[in-house]
Amino acid sequence: MNLERIHHVAVICSNYERSKHFYVELLGMKVVHESYRAERDSYKLDLQVGETEQQIELFSFPNPPERVNRPEARGLRHLAFTVADMEQSVRELLDKGINVEPVRIDPITGQKYTFFADPDGLPLELVEHVR
Repeated sequence: MNLERIHHVAVICSNYERSKHFYVELLGMKVVHESYRAERDSYKLDLQVGETEQQIELFSFPNPPERVNRPEARGLRHLAFTVADMEQSVRELLDKGINVEPVRIDPITGQKYTFFADPDGLPLELVEHVR
């Protein structure tokens, strides 16, 4: 097997309209496809990340359980996106009312990184792409 890249990451939200607004309007992801699955009372929104083939699948389900929000809990720890300019990206998030942690430098890679959260508290990371 030769895994090439991540195709998509699935996220279950508690409030579909609020999360759709966050990912599309605030983070600028492009809607690829949106569907309502009546048999599951569930929306599925496919979102394109940047100019890549990679996607976020945003799901809504009735009454999803709370996410364990301890960073060292088992399972997905966070979702990271690369950006070309960390300072500009942080300013854009702050201008949109999104709280952002202080920018840090990874001691191994030397890359700048920071964290923020989606409306359900899912940890999201920005990593400055060094060219």
